[in-house]
Amino acid sequence: MGVGNADLEISGRFTGFNQTFRMNHEQALLRRIRWLTGLLILGLVLSGATAIPLPAEVNLLVHWTGANGGWDLARWLLRVQDALAQTQAQHPFLFYGTDWLAFGHFVIAIAFIGALRDPIRNRWLFDFGLIACVLVIPYALVFGSLRGIPFWWRLIDCSFGVFGFIPLWFCRKWAGELEQSVNRRGCDMAPSRGI
Repeated sequence: MGVGNADLEISGRFTGFNQTFRMNHEQALLRRIRWLTGLLILGLVLSGATAIPLPAEVNLLVHWTGANGGWDLARWLLRVQDALAQTQAQHPFLFYGTDWLAFGHFVIAIAFIGALRDPIRNRWLFDFGLIACVLVIPYALVFGSLRGIPFWWRLIDCSFGVFGFIPLWFCRKWAGELEQSVNRRGCDMAPSRGI
């Protein structure tokens, strides 16, 4: 009888340690998920915000780089600067399209607040984001070609899909681990309630 009680006591201590370890691991996973999701949200907001003042941004970029037309990037920046100046002077309503582009980024960022709050329940948002990041690549390559965007600039656009994919992949992976750990902890706790 004494051996049985000792076994239960050791088992209880091990179970308590195991649950504490799992809870610490769960907290670490949750912190990582929230940090990367917050970074993704910030990236979406900043990306959206930069779609609004395009002429001023390109003018600043031309000034900072000292673009004078001697190299590919400089020629491209000067061409974009000229096109934006003409558009602003003759057809400013076309910038309404980039205002809506910014709005789309803001709305997607707001949607990811759900993953920030509850990454297990809203894990589908990570799948959604991964699919969107994969689609950036063919979209940029095809439509960039149709619009006369230089190939090297299309690769820059593609990089947004690649750099967005990486944190989303980790968030999805960690949300799955978190869900499994929470489910195991729930199963481990169920028998102890009966003792």
